[in-house]
Amino acid sequence: MTMAQADWEKLSSLQGQELKSGIFSVLQAASVELQEGSSDNPQILAAVPRLADFLMDRPELSSFAEAFGSLARSVGLWNYIDKESADRRDRLVAESATIEALGNITLHKEQVAALNILLRGQNLILSAPTSFGKSILIDVLLLSGKYRRVAIVLPTIALLDEFRRRLVERFGDSFDVLMHHSEKIKRANVIFLGTQERLINREDLGKLDLVVVDEFYKLDPSRKDERSVTLNAAVYQLLGRAKQFFFLGPNIEAVQISNDSRWRFEFLKTRFSTVAVNTYDLKNVADKEQCLREEAYNEANWPALIFVSSPDKANKLAESLVGQKRSIGDGRLLAEWIEENYGGRWELSETVAVGIGIHHGRIPRALASRFVKMFNDGSLPILICTSTLIEGVNTAAKSVLIFDKTIAKQSYDYFTFSNIKGRAGRLGQHHVGQVFLFHAPPEQEDVEVTAPLFGDLDDVPDEFVVHIRDEDATPSISGRIDDLGERLGLSSLELRRVASLGIETLLDLRTQVGRASDSELAWAGFPDYSQILSVCEVICEVRPASSFGVYSAKQLSMYLNQLRRSDTMRAFFNWHSKSYRGDIQKLDNVFKFLRACEYSLPELLSAVQLFCNKAKIAADYSLFIAELPRWFRAEALKNLEEEGVPIQISERVLRKDDSAFALGQRLRQLAQLESSLFSSFERDWILEALPR
Repeated sequence: MTMAQADWEKLSSLQGQELKSGIFSVLQAASVELQEGSSDNPQILAAVPRLADFLMDRPELSSFAEAFGSLARSVGLWNYIDKESADRRDRLVAESATIEALGNITLHKEQVAALNILLRGQNLILSAPTSFGKSILIDVLLLSGKYRRVAIVLPTIALLDEFRRRLVERFGDSFDVLMHHSEKIKRANVIFLGTQERLINREDLGKLDLVVVDEFYKLDPSRKDERSVTLNAAVYQLLGRAKQFFFLGPNIEAVQISNDSRWRFEFLKTRFSTVAVNTYDLKNVADKEQCLREEAYNEANWPALIFVSSPDKANKLAESLVGQKRSIGDGRLLAEWIEENYGGRWELSETVAVGIGIHHGRIPRALASRFVKMFNDGSLPILICTSTLIEGVNTAAKSVLIFDKTIAKQSYDYFTFSNIKGRAGRLGQHHVGQVFLFHAPPEQEDVEVTAPLFGDLDDVPDEFVVHIRDEDATPSISGRIDDLGERLGLSSLELRRVASLGIETLLDLRTQVGRASDSELAWAGFPDYSQILSVCEVICEVRPASSFGVYSAKQLSMYLNQLRRSDTMRAFFNWHSKSYRGDIQKLDNVFKFLRACEYSLPELLSAVQLFCNKAKIAADYSLFIAELPRWFRAEALKNLEEEGVPIQISERVLRKDDSAFALGQRLRQLAQLESSLFSSFERDWILEALPR
């Protein structure tokens, strides 16, 4: 017997002596192939988590525990060694790789290899499967005491919150963990957490010991991520401050770098995975939607992620599953809360009531975070998601059902497919994940990352070139910056402030400002509806209104005006629910509008004001722009929303001049005292979102 011939499905159906004989054959085959070949043979690596499942579920296999420990040691999956049953040699290896200060986590061989490179002070780019355990490496580095000032760049705010919770829990006593601009440095040890858009504008970064970039493949413009240029510019600025960097990502074959690049690094590519995966091909099933329902509602597959192409598709699928009239999990209290706090017409409450969650870009962050938590603890056994969840947020999914073959109507490639597939299985919970394919996978191809940051700076995009420091600027670069400034009528400093919008967008904005009425754009402070409309009309000539979750400039103006006038967010959602006349499945576009208020609309307003001032129009939108990203609320409310506490809860106890910390402490105290201001459900939510 060879490892390729191992029939795991047949083994699972055996019992007693037949099962023992089958497991013995597998262990014997693995031992032979290890002696003859490489220890990172994928089939042998995958056998370890499979065997771990057997030994956990079948008491009659206890006599194989020592042999299993030896296999786990030989392949380097030391985290699978049971220290109680292992022989002395295997136990010593596991103990030497166990970190007591991190909850007795045991590292595996490839994690140790990566750490050795980093702790020697070398730069590292690590490409490893999703289940590798990359984020643990960051924690070990922080624990080492070598790094006092660290910046961590993450692609989404959802991932920021996940990192923040973990870092505060583990390092809150020794590091300041700063996620918001309003948070100030109080200690020598500090961790700056942020997306590229946030970190590029921080003024308190100073010198850094380490820069960490997660999902580094997003540096490559060919990935068609509109935020790629800003990411390159932000990382370029951070590396100029840093002694060392560490980039992490999945499934990358190589990183291209120009011969004269100033950045040098080790590239470690590993196929080391800590879980195994069973794949089921359902592409030829006649009724795919019925098949999806059957697999999603099969308790053996829970917790189950269902991947779909877009928020609209997620909502449509949710409606179909709700129509089954079958309740699972425990989502009733959350469903009632959604109905009470979001206006009463959002169909999501019906979805959650039957035990199904949804995660996409139009779900409020605190609610999305709650869905992930309830999915992980089994309260919502099914979670329908788009790429927003796939890009970094960790779940305890046992199964991934890949129902669509596109993202926003574009076919995804093998790299993206691998990232989606990699969400199946979880070390310590589901050693063997399951992937259900409803379409043929994309053709396999090697992925290389070509980042402007590591290339010839003379060739970088215009939006990046304006961020290049004087000491790195060649005559060609200086000439390009001067030319851009002349075309747009802006200084180099002004170019840097607005470059993330894109040069063509800026040129269009300048043209539209020139065409608009000076008197309509000339306002300051807080505008009336007509003044808001004048700016929205300029903006919607450059960007489609739909990108802001609305149908027209007039509707955008109405939403902005109502958001500002509403005393509470609950009042705003009630207004929206009562006045909404569109497709009920798109009622959640209001959250797309609120996301636009956080970044894209303030950036566009800033550019409009800049071009107005250049044209001698007396425009000062600064107060409006400052209030817009926090939805015209106290900043503390918005910050806690990002940390998992809905504004509808925290605004009940807000005091004037509250910081996020002070408000958070008050919320915790009231929740612990079982205050009648909050339901029992809300008190639990507060305490889980704000653990300290």
